[in-house]
Amino acid sequence: MNESIDHLVDWLQDAYAMEKHAETMLKAQASRLNNYPELKTRIEQHIDETIGQQKALEACLEGLDSGPSAMKDLAARMGAFAQALGGGLASDEVVKGAMAGFVFENIEIAAYTTLIAAARECGCDDVRQTCEAILAQEIEMARWLLAHLPQVTAAYLARDAVDDDAAKR
Repeated sequence: MNESIDHLVDWLQDAYAMEKHAETMLKAQASRLNNYPELKTRIEQHIDETIGQQKALEACLEGLDSGPSAMKDLAARMGAFAQALGGGLASDEVVKGAMAGFVFENIEIAAYTTLIAAARECGCDDVRQTCEAILAQEIEMARWLLAHLPQVTAAYLARDAVDDDAAKR
């Protein structure tokens, strides 16, 4: 059982680093979405959810006598910074960012589904319940992005036909 708990802790640390990555990415994206208010508002809402998820994951780790991994956190932040930098250079950033966001949400969905199964196997009901609550938020964000991809694409194309700079932001 100790080995299973070790895996659970490792995966919780991965999830925490993933949420730090998400926070950095989402903040960078939101800062450049002035012409897409509905998308910006939803991303800002998800930033708040993401920060809450980080706190919940920290509590889970503390309950298992652990904490976030500084190395995983640093690696995630560096990756997010590079991704945010690269996204800012794309002329169609809003569309690619929405697509990337949908993909990232699905990675998070897979991670929390795995954590729920591991927590169940380890008998960690508090961790399982926390991950189930986070999973519901990630599923909702993925659904929202999928439902709004056509709208974001259409708005981008309409703006791009008139003003390339306005389309980007």
